[in-house]
Amino acid sequence: MSYHPPRPVPSSRAARRPPPRRRPATVPARARFRSLDSYRVEREWRRYEGNALRDLFRDLRVRFLLRHPPSCAGPVLEIGPGPGRFSPYLGDAGHPRVLLDLSSLALRAARRHLRGRAPPAAGRSEFLRGDALHPPVRSGSCAEVTLLGNTVGFGGSEALPLLHRVADLVAPGGTLLVETVAGAGGVSRYLSRFPGGALRRLLAAPPRAVLPRIEGEGFADRPLEGPADATFRRMGAREVADLLGPLGFQLEEVVAVAPTLGADPGQVEAVRPDPKAWAHLLEIEERLGVRIDRQERAAALLLAARRRAKEGTAPSEG
Repeated sequence: MSYHPPRPVPSSRAARRPPPRRRPATVPARARFRSLDSYRVEREWRRYEGNALRDLFRDLRVRFLLRHPPSCAGPVLEIGPGPGRFSPYLGDAGHPRVLLDLSSLALRAARRHLRGRAPPAAGRSEFLRGDALHPPVRSGSCAEVTLLGNTVGFGGSEALPLLHRVADLVAPGGTLLVETVAGAGGVSRYLSRFPGGALRRLLAAPPRAVLPRIEGEGFADRPLEGPADATFRRMGAREVADLLGPLGFQLEEVVAVAPTLGADPGQVEAVRPDPKAWAHLLEIEERLGVRIDRQERAAALLLAARRRAKEGTAPSEG
């Protein structure tokens, strides 16, 4: 009979030690968006509705889009439209709208939401499922290309190739509209001292009477949260300009989204019921949003860049 030596008995400390936890693998953003379910598509639609703070974020983006209509011939391409929250504000009868997204469910929702919401002068809409890194669109064929939300940021390590690729789709004389994340945002020190009712009454005054006080006391910047990794890419205006300049683009507008009250939903809620105060708040946010110090720390940054027309030609108005 063969002899088998007894196995050593583990110490009590070793016996109590839990097995090492494996860090869950990070799912790439493109894979997540490609597999969106109906719940997450609907949640994305509701991201810009339901309270005053979301109204502020939505209104500032809409105003930005309306300031930059297409200025040459060709379709308007929206990359990563999700359920089509901002699609009605793009394109017109002379510029058909093309929506390109990874998710077929998101495109289906966008088609549904566009019914009855697009302006009467809007042209036809086309819905394409595809990847912006390999878009089924001809280079230099689009009057305007738009990337709102965190489309660029979620590109992570591929954010720069993504931006380079979509810029190539813009026709000479056309426009590229991009949203990026630069920092964590901030709030006005002056306005943050006011309770809601007092703030609403203050903002009913002309913005020229309020702006010097806001600028005089400055801003409290929010700290960045969470470690930086390859899944999300922050990008400021200077980096975008450095990338687009060699491609023939020049920045026309850079504006931070909600640099004044965007960090305080309670204050924004207090201002919303007064149409005059709300209009003044939008104007103040935009006038402060063009300041370079606000752009460098913006939680959301909107950039419009025009591609130079070919020599000897002028962009045709759409």
